[in-house]
Amino acid sequence: MTIRLLLADDQALVRGALAALLDLEPDVEVVAQVGRGDDVLEAARAAAADVALLDVEMPGLDGIQAAAQLRAELPSCRSLIVTTFGRPGYLRRAMEAGASGFIVKDTPSGQLADAVRRVASGLRVVDPALAAESLASGASPLTAREAEVLAVAGQGGTITDIARRLHLSDGTVRNHLSNAIGKTGARNRSEAVAIATRQGWL
Repeated sequence: MTIRLLLADDQALVRGALAALLDLEPDVEVVAQVGRGDDVLEAARAAAADVALLDVEMPGLDGIQAAAQLRAELPSCRSLIVTTFGRPGYLRRAMEAGASGFIVKDTPSGQLADAVRRVASGLRVVDPALAAESLASGASPLTAREAEVLAVAGQGGTITDIARRLHLSDGTVRNHLSNAIGKTGARNRSEAVAIATRQGWL
């Protein structure tokens, strides 16, 4: 059986290289390529893709959000996250979103093709070093709302700007930021954003 594969990566060169490598496999056919996360579902549906190879950082939706959308609306297409950023928090979030696998981009092409086959057959594939790191670092200490406030704070702006964007009061935003700063062990909100981003919690 030929595995019908969708590639989603915002870097055209990376996408092209992955397509060229994987098209060499006798049982893999690249049937669609997209550069945005919010194009994944429609392209996967149109191409009847079996597996979607998703980069984490893309415009529109990130790879983790795209994986969640596929699980909800097109469960016949399994997701394999491929990323440059081997952050333990990303792995945990990807698995919670319903991704079937998570590997880093410097994985040799033979192993990548094998990961696609295993995901297509219903198995889970996780980079072993990342899995160990994820277990060691534990879950994100941030609540969903704290992470949301911190992510918006990372885009800049005053407390009032953040509150307006999230339809919250200034006081609520201050409380969430204070909690996030405390939980990350940071000295201020910009440091909290940096720590949470590095851990893959945002």
